[in-house]
Order: sequence, then C-alpha cells, then structure tokens
Amino acid sequence: MAVDRAAALREAAASSAKQRTDRMRGSAGNLELPPVIPSIDRHRLHIEPSPKRVRIEFAGAVIADTLSPLLLLESTYLPVYYFPFTDIRTEFLVESAHRTVCPYKGDARYWHVQVGGRRAENALWAYLNPVESAAALGGHGAFYWDKMERWLEEDEEVIRHPRDPYHRVDVVRSSRRVEVVLGGQVLARSNASLFLFETGMPVRYYIPKSDLRMDLLRPSATRTQCPYKGTASYWSAALDGKTWTDVAWSYEDPLPECPRIKSFISFYEEKLDSLTVAARRADGPHS
Repeated sequence: MAVDRAAALREAAASSAKQRTDRMRGSAGNLELPPVIPSIDRHRLHIEPSPKRVRIEFAGAVIADTLSPLLLLESTYLPVYYFPFTDIRTEFLVESAHRTVCPYKGDARYWHVQVGGRRAENALWAYLNPVESAAALGGHGAFYWDKMERWLEEDEEVIRHPRDPYHRVDVVRSSRRVEVVLGGQVLARSNASLFLFETGMPVRYYIPKSDLRMDLLRPSATRTQCPYKGTASYWSAALDGKTWTDVAWSYEDPLPECPRIKSFISFYEEKLDSLTVAARRADGPHS
C-alpha cells in the first residue's frame, strides 16, 4: 500500500504544534513535562526540554535545527534528542513502510533521509500517537545518531550521543599508591594518579606516563569516543613474546570539560593480573 507522505508529514507537524501548546502552563510559559516515569518491569522514561540549540547535518545539508529539543533518558538506552517536526526539513524525508512497536512509547513510524543521491535508510522515527507515559514525544521525531554525519549543540560538535545532564565525571588527584601488574611484571607504580569517578561506571585510575613502563606498551590503532571525555587512543602490552591487546587507553586531546586526564593512561582491570590501590595515603602511617 502506498504511503501518503504529505499527509503523514502534515499530521506530524500538526501534532508537534499541539504538543507545544498543550505543554505551556502559566504566564511564564514553563514547560510542564512529566518527571521520571516508572513503568512496568521498573523501566523508566524521563523526558525534559533542553535549553540547547541542536542541529543535524547530512550530505552537506542541515536536516534539523531546533531551539526546543526534548531529551529522552530511558532505562538501558543512551540519551536521545527528539526534534519538533516543525524544526525538521521535511523536504528531505521519505516515509518508509517500516514500523516498530515499543511497549513504553507506542507505535513508531519511520522515514528515510534523502539528500540528492544520498539516502540514510530508516534514519528518523516518531511516535505520532504515543502512549500516555510518553505523551510529550507526540509531534517529535528522533534520528539514529550514526546515520547522520554531524551533530551540533550550539556551535560545537557532539560525538557518540547527547550528554546526559545528570551524568557526572569527577577527576581528583590522589597520593594513594596505584600498582598495575600484568604477566607477572609491574607495569606501573604511582603516587600521583588521577582518580576518575563517572556515574554508573567503575572508578578508573589514570597514571602519568612517567610512572609507567612505557617500554612495555605499544600504541594501538583502536579508537573509541566518549561524549564526556573525547577520543581515546589505545595501548597494547608486549611482555616476554606475548601481547595483550588494547589493555589500556589514554585521552591525548580530551574535551575541554575534562582536561586533567590529558596523556595519562588508564588500564582495564579485568585484563590485568592485578590493579591495587593503597588504603592509606602514600606518606601516611603503615600497619
């Protein structure tokens, strides 16, 4: 059955405008959105307006540009931006026959993004008639992050996914001794490490290169990205003819929000013989 693209887009835009109007409360025009919403199986949705201008680019074109995105924080998923359909360039959308159903949000419809001869398949989805717990998403659409080419918050590019405003990364210097052992050899022993505490993650210990056996580490071609810290470079360990691949990583050029870990190296504890952290300060009393 043929998809009525124009009708679907009109429906989405009308729903977007109605959702905006329905959310306005009081003379100050504050957005009244649901707080953290418990659902079945302890699944949670949290939807809130973001104050950031957010833009998406694909094939040299701006696909969406909004001053009023919604940020969805959902159990087990990365944060997602939802754009009002009125701020999406609908001339670049081609509706798809693809459909999915989410028990927490409703029935999703999909669109391809088409710019000239370039197409991103099923790159946009929307819940035009969401379930009650996700009603704020009506009239909004979301894009698959990796199917678009560039994402901007204000005028700065964002990598991997939107940043969660409730996610913290705290870096503190510690004189407690950190010792790293692999293959029976000590790779590091330091009283000047940086301890990185990140929401929902294990503590990571970033060690200055001056306290590492750099002669036993080899740069790897592996790279990963973190929206909170930047692009990570990896290191493999070579000991006695054996190689441990990507056993450590460093941020040689971290994002401005996390500058202190620049060029320090951290290890995957699960790949080591041991990583021990002293219970007392290095210059403290010992029992």
